[in-house]
Amino acid sequence: MSVSTKFIPGWLKGYSSEKLGADMAAGLIVTVLVIPQSLAYALLAGLPPQTGLYVSIFPVIAYALLGSSMVQAVGPVAITAIMTYSVLTPLAGPASPEYVTLAAALSLISGVMVLACGAMRLGFLSQLLSRPVISGFISGSAILIIISQIRHLLGILPQGGNGWEMALDLLEKIPQVSGPTVAIGVTALAALIFVKAGLADVLTRAGMGANKVVFAIRLMPLVVVLFGTLAVVHWDLDHRAGVSVVGAIVEGVPGFALFMPGYDAIRNLIVPACVMTLVGMVQSVSMAQALAIKRRERVDANAELVGLGAANVVAAFYGGMPVGGGLSRSAVNVAAGAQTPLASIVSALAMLAVVAGAAHWFERLPLAVLAASIMVAAYSMIDIRAFRRAWAYDRADGLALLGTAGGVLVFGLEIGIGMGVLLSTATLLLRASTPHIAVVGRIPGSEHFRNVVRHDVETIPGALFVRIDERLFFGNLGAVEMRLNQELEQVAGARDLVLVMSAVNLMDATAVEVFGELNRELAERGIRLHLAEVKGPIQDRLMRTELWSTLSGEVFLSANDAFERLR
Repeated sequence: MSVSTKFIPGWLKGYSSEKLGADMAAGLIVTVLVIPQSLAYALLAGLPPQTGLYVSIFPVIAYALLGSSMVQAVGPVAITAIMTYSVLTPLAGPASPEYVTLAAALSLISGVMVLACGAMRLGFLSQLLSRPVISGFISGSAILIIISQIRHLLGILPQGGNGWEMALDLLEKIPQVSGPTVAIGVTALAALIFVKAGLADVLTRAGMGANKVVFAIRLMPLVVVLFGTLAVVHWDLDHRAGVSVVGAIVEGVPGFALFMPGYDAIRNLIVPACVMTLVGMVQSVSMAQALAIKRRERVDANAELVGLGAANVVAAFYGGMPVGGGLSRSAVNVAAGAQTPLASIVSALAMLAVVAGAAHWFERLPLAVLAASIMVAAYSMIDIRAFRRAWAYDRADGLALLGTAGGVLVFGLEIGIGMGVLLSTATLLLRASTPHIAVVGRIPGSEHFRNVVRHDVETIPGALFVRIDERLFFGNLGAVEMRLNQELEQVAGARDLVLVMSAVNLMDATAVEVFGELNRELAERGIRLHLAEVKGPIQDRLMRTELWSTLSGEVFLSANDAFERLR
């Protein structure tokens, strides 16, 4: 590979002219549809509205050139916006110069972390959080987003804090509700709910094709924004009735602002940046993989991290707002017909043109309408079905999901996800420390061994066959030894204990010592200890231990061999 082509993205090397028209159209459509969303998420993050437009330009191009997903769209997203707001409001006033600088520092620190993980090929770290924890975190964050936007919907002065504090503040300030603001916000909310819940059926019954229905539904939020803005302009509601609007948007293309965060900023933001890094990695890689599966494509988790990290580093110097893989943005990108990352590049260039000369069109956009659009988008992120599935299958996973969501709402995002990680770890340790152990016998007429409680099996008088379904380590040996002794006490004239180790993938040094002691104790009681179906890597290690040379019984290739020998 020549130096000139080494740094060219793979999708661009084999780019076909047939995809150009689809990518161009998709890029323009996405630009138009995500402008209100970009403004809304910037305000949600506590930043000036134009910030959302800025980070929809060069950070998007950086991801398109370095990421591996063909259709994932990067930009301001709800999760990173609410995390930014939650982290920075205790440190500075929203939209203040210090706040903007801290937001840029947060984007830079988290971006460098993600970029480093991708460069060191640590994409597997995106699998460290379980699905219930991620679902609980996103659901809790979505509820937090909805609570934070009710104040804009009602025209109440904002108050920071966690979900509980914001809810109490809303109740106290109910008398301050602005009637015109409520009218605009509730109307927009009702319209958007109808778009989500019933418009597809109406359009389908009217004879509209499936693709056109999808496009119309994607377009409707922009229509709602347009009508809300026209209502404010027509009746001069921002001046006469005090309806809050986006306000002055700095127009023109800004330059890159290079800086280095100071020690205090790094100290205050390092932990939140770690949380944002982990959540961003999981969300971006998971979404990219889901989109690739639907399109029968493949993504490189490490390349995804490089692309996402680069996007956040660029965002730090151009816009100053952390970005991520957006679910709604990606959905719009796919629905618009995007084929390659060129669609995102076209969208970024079109956004550049908007910033240069058309941003002022959105200055009188009512915040209540943006709040309604954010609330509807956030509601779709609350995954009740995931909780039902987790609870039905495993109560521990269900509690981890519920605990994470509750922790986010009551204590904040960082403590919430920390609680989720602790609950998942506790669940894992609990399962590992109380392994499933089954007394097994042979299915008549076969060589298969199954649990004596579940199946009608053959057994040998005086011989106990036990299968241990867990790795053996210092944390579960007490439970294993106790269970083996309990089972031996129930066998009349016990003379042989066969440990079927087909499910044992690991034995640590403590396990070897404990089983060596068990071997000696059983020998003193006249009981031989046998091993069956020992996996190769474990056997290689055991052969170097005293247990192997002093084993009172034999080592069998299979449980059936042991059964035939001892019968």
